[in-house]
Amino acid sequence: MRPPRRALSLLLSSVLVLSACATVGVSSERYLGIPQGAPTDPASVEILRKEPKRPHLQLGEVFLSPSPDATVDALEKALRTEAAKLGADAAVVVRDRTKRVGTYVTGTWWVRYHAPVYSRQIVAVAIRYQGR
Repeated sequence: MRPPRRALSLLLSSVLVLSACATVGVSSERYLGIPQGAPTDPASVEILRKEPKRPHLQLGEVFLSPSPDATVDALEKALRTEAAKLGADAAVVVRDRTKRVGTYVTGTWWVRYHAPVYSRQIVAVAIRYQGR
């Protein structure tokens, strides 16, 4: 029994629409021994490229794995939201690089083609200013 053409075309278009969406995988890890603080407002979290001179406490790290078509706004929103969950006033980006994460293999048993797979990875340290 063959599926109806209409259902097949609907399934195909759904797959294409979902694959076109930009995504940002995000997670965080609180440093050991750092007390749990109240979450902050994501809109108030600063994004910095170097460690500030003000006294601060490092709370943990935020990890971003964006899709290639993710916008800067989407990256910043995800970073601010995750850092705010840790109670951060700012997030200091310490690593933003593209690295090889695997190999894509295609072909038959007797003729194989190998292509490297790269992914962008961003790491930021969430900080809370002292004496605020």
